[in-house]
Amino acid sequence: MSRLFEELLRVRDLDARFLSPKYEECLDAFLLPDMRKAVERIKKAVSGGERVLIYGDYDVDGVTASTVMYDTLRLAGVKEIEIMLPNRFADGYGMSTKVVQRAKETGVGLVITVDCGSRNHEIIGQLNGIGVDVIVTDHHECSDTLPPAVAVVNPKRRNWLSSDELRELAGVGVAFKVAQALASEGMIPAGQEKWLLDLVLIGTVCDNMVLKGENRRLCFYGLKVLEKTRRSGLKELMREAGVKRLDTESIGFQIGPRLNAAGRMETAERALELLMADKKTTAAKLALELEELNRTRKEEQRRAVTEVKEKGIGEDSVIVECGKWHEGVLGIIAGRLVEEYHRPAFALTEVNGVIKGSGRSFGDFNLADALNVCQKYIIGGGGHAGACGVKLEADKLEEFRRGINEYYKGLKLTNQERFLGVREDLEVRDFGDFSLELIEEMKRLEPYGEGNAEPVFLLLEARVVEVAKMGTDGAHLRLVVWDQQGKSLKLMRFFAPEEDFRVREGVTANIWVNIVENEFRGIRSVEGRILKLSLT
Repeated sequence: MSRLFEELLRVRDLDARFLSPKYEECLDAFLLPDMRKAVERIKKAVSGGERVLIYGDYDVDGVTASTVMYDTLRLAGVKEIEIMLPNRFADGYGMSTKVVQRAKETGVGLVITVDCGSRNHEIIGQLNGIGVDVIVTDHHECSDTLPPAVAVVNPKRRNWLSSDELRELAGVGVAFKVAQALASEGMIPAGQEKWLLDLVLIGTVCDNMVLKGENRRLCFYGLKVLEKTRRSGLKELMREAGVKRLDTESIGFQIGPRLNAAGRMETAERALELLMADKKTTAAKLALELEELNRTRKEEQRRAVTEVKEKGIGEDSVIVECGKWHEGVLGIIAGRLVEEYHRPAFALTEVNGVIKGSGRSFGDFNLADALNVCQKYIIGGGGHAGACGVKLEADKLEEFRRGINEYYKGLKLTNQERFLGVREDLEVRDFGDFSLELIEEMKRLEPYGEGNAEPVFLLLEARVVEVAKMGTDGAHLRLVVWDQQGKSLKLMRFFAPEEDFRVREGVTANIWVNIVENEFRGIRSVEGRILKLSLT
């Protein structure tokens, strides 16, 4: 083991169980609330030959969870299964009243939600009224009272003494625990549920869930399954996206955005069809369509962010911006505002007299709590601590802006920017410590994500000996730096901020980097990806 990797394990307090998790150590699925009730109701659906409808969500977590639940039910013996996804623009988040009509028309006996349903009391009541049972599988915050479902399998149920590890499951993770429960009951052939882990990995990473404990176990094996996935859709999507190496970066920046683009720009049905495609030709066609939608998404996003920057923002603690933007990119705009201004942010747009949008936060400011406090200003909304959706009347915009900022001020939060700053794992003065051996050792830490970030190294007092702009528009920065002994290291920063281009040869800087492998003409080498640069 290299010295630097050994030191990295020490500072992160990681042991052999983290590096080599065992699937057999996954937590008992029946630790989740109402799991026994859910399993018994699914058994009844199988024995009675019932038609089952899966109701999902339009983001990556929702689409992967829908596919996992479909495959789970099929393996368990349910013959007639259909999937219904909401339309982001017409239905918004959560269960749409359309599901009641769909259930009537198709003779559904059981509806199973994935990644939603915990707060849809009225619609679940309507389904009960027409003789349809509902199983909720979800991971969003619950209200004080539960909906009238046969089972509410949600690790975030209030007053439920569940494992902290299970509370971090994504919607797709909860769906997978249903598969594990059915496998333990002998309804699914032993081990077959593992083939679902490729989607569990993608949904969990893209929903920014903490990759420790149970999620670490599921995603560790999910990466192995993804490397040999049987899904034609994923194979074609990765080919179209130019994925060269499967890791968290390719999932978060290549696979995930393309799956998300369907629900953002048109309909999530496209992404669902891709994941369920069994023919290569169909998968290739759908992968190309998602590629085009993702390109359009990036153009819309770029236009909106530029517009906000040119307009400028006020001094509010919580940014609330409303513009004529595509609904599908509002969450991304809010995220970019957080990155740019280091404040929680809402990006909104007006549609038919109603303002809709998304919020993004960080640190101690919980958006789910904030929306609860601001109920009198909004029509509806919900989500997580760090991300939410919201809807309000157009004439309530200023009241909402004022109300949510007053709530933030009342919390008296301090030093929130510390949650956004780049923090090093280790300081490095000898660049000779960066070896291909270290690169191979670091792969044992993957997949990276929330709670298990890619290691950050601080290059202390690095001397800049070469500076160059890269790319057709000169948007990327390339440096060559020396340590105090004259050992060199090549560094890159893609889409570097303007201040980084002021660096000149001969200066000394402290530079925070990730270490990556580069291969050019068959020659492998170690390079750094710049995260932050500070002249000394």
